Amino acid sequence: MIVLCALVTGAFTVLYYAIDIPRANDLAKAQSNVFLYSDGSRLARTGEINRETVPLGRVPKDVRYAFVAAENKDFYSDSGVSLTGTARGMVNTLTGQGTQGGSTITQQYVKNYYLSQEQTVTRKLKELVISLKVDRSNSKDDILAGYLNSSYYGRLAYGIQAAARAYYGKEVEDLTVEQGAYLAALLQAPSQYDWAIAAPEAKRLVQQRWAYVLDNMVGEGWLDKNERQRMRFPVPLAPQPGAGLSGQAGYLVDAARRELMASGISEQELAGGGWRITLNIEPDKQRALEQAVRSGDSDTGSGREASSGAPAHDPNRQAGAVSVDPRTGHIVALYGGRDYMKHYLSNATRSDYQAGATFEPVAYAAVMEAKRQNQGESDLKQIRQTAADLGIGPDADGFTAPRATELGLMGVSPLEMAGVYASFHHQGKKVTPSIVKSAQRGEERTELPGAVGGQAIDPGTAELVTSDLAFSRRDRGNGERGGVGPEVVGRTKQTVAAASGPTDDRKAEWFIGATPELVTAVALFGEDAKTTKQVRLRHIGDGRPARIWNLYTEQALGGQPPAAPGPEYGGGGAEAAGSSPHP
Repeated sequence: MIVLCALVTGAFTVLYYAIDIPRANDLAKAQSNVFLYSDGSRLARTGEINRETVPLGRVPKDVRYAFVAAENKDFYSDSGVSLTGTARGMVNTLTGQGTQGGSTITQQYVKNYYLSQEQTVTRKLKELVISLKVDRSNSKDDILAGYLNSSYYGRLAYGIQAAARAYYGKEVEDLTVEQGAYLAALLQAPSQYDWAIAAPEAKRLVQQRWAYVLDNMVGEGWLDKNERQRMRFPVPLAPQPGAGLSGQAGYLVDAARRELMASGISEQELAGGGWRITLNIEPDKQRALEQAVRSGDSDTGSGREASSGAPAHDPNRQAGAVSVDPRTGHIVALYGGRDYMKHYLSNATRSDYQAGATFEPVAYAAVMEAKRQNQGESDLKQIRQTAADLGIGPDADGFTAPRATELGLMGVSPLEMAGVYASFHHQGKKVTPSIVKSAQRGEERTELPGAVGGQAIDPGTAELVTSDLAFSRRDRGNGERGGVGPEVVGRTKQTVAAASGPTDDRKAEWFIGATPELVTAVALFGEDAKTTKQVRLRHIGDGRPARIWNLYTEQALGGQPPAAPGPEYGGGGAEAAGSSPHP
């Protein structure tokens, strides 16, 4: 043990003197990211960095304490490093269990300002040594100023001054302690905790972390307890998206960024730029989906002539759609809203509206799985597990409400539902829709997880579900719960497995249709154009989602006969959905 300790001490001493404090990294030279369609044509270029360094004196003292309370309560007394946090981070890196470490403010500053964002043991060792040296050579105020100015806050904002403008439209010295606490809480997951686009669960989490920051301040004596009790969460301003992301471009870029972050690329690393990102989006199908929504969702297109001077589209009605090739899991088209510059939240990925009748096949699949496993009738726990296996979050809002599974009260997104129905059509293998085809920076190429995973449900169950959907369509076909509107897909006359209907609260209406080539989820959401609160849809039940789906699918398939499913696709998908053409 003595020899071992001597060797470790000696090795660390060598490292300490061998590693110098480097120059600042080249984040200031950040390049643009280029996003391409699947055919190589350009979609968008992003990456203008919003950065302004400010002296610590401009940051209100209460706001400084909020960041310390959020990240490192012992900042003013520690040595600049957390040995346990660093060791935990190294173990996680070596075992592939994630990238969370438990770093101090000094370590985070060193990583942001001097090093790269890569998750390697070598980088973590450098971070440890440089942090010790920085703590010895710099004052705590200098380190805190560097940390506040080099951190990434989302919305392409680097530094607390840029963040103050991006989230509250004010100078840093005008921030309140409540607003400072939100910015401090935001650093843990900037995109996830951005209030403008956060899912309901993320909003709860960021509010909890905001409260945690303020409570820590009270515990450290930096905030009066009575003042804390009077504080209310400071909702930030709506964002101002960057130029070049108008129309659907911003929604596509946002979906790609989220997928890349889920694959392990840090948000700060992506914002640093230099990436060439090719999407699975096919330009012709993307244009077809946009045109279908414009035509199918208009009041004039529905047979109602818009009154003189009235808009062709109801401003309180939002559309979202995702189209997936179930054979590969690739997202070939996505519609997030009328314009990313005007409606920042993507209707394709939001999960705050009910699933309605489109959840019935999931519950049916759970019943079939329970019978196959000789478990009798399925209960709520089993249904939630089946839903999770197919790609729906088990903690979705509304899952625990009475009659939740019967009425489809849980919150889902068109993206999630497209994946669920693609899984049904891929013989029960879990399909996680993927929008990114490739991502590389220089010689570095990111390994992306496959869109088609393991078996989510039994192939027999999947075949029964798709057969039932096709049969229900032929039997009822009236647009009511479980039925659908369109009889055929244009000139192809192919059978469609589909589900549709309004939700129980009448705030959303769905149509999800599947052919062997395309699974497309279309949803209309009631959202007040001024307050963004959920409202009931007007003219619900008139078949708009089905009309959008039919217009798109006819154009996307181009009148071609359905492709024969290959063996990797299960070989019998067309029969499972009923292959005889409709009259």
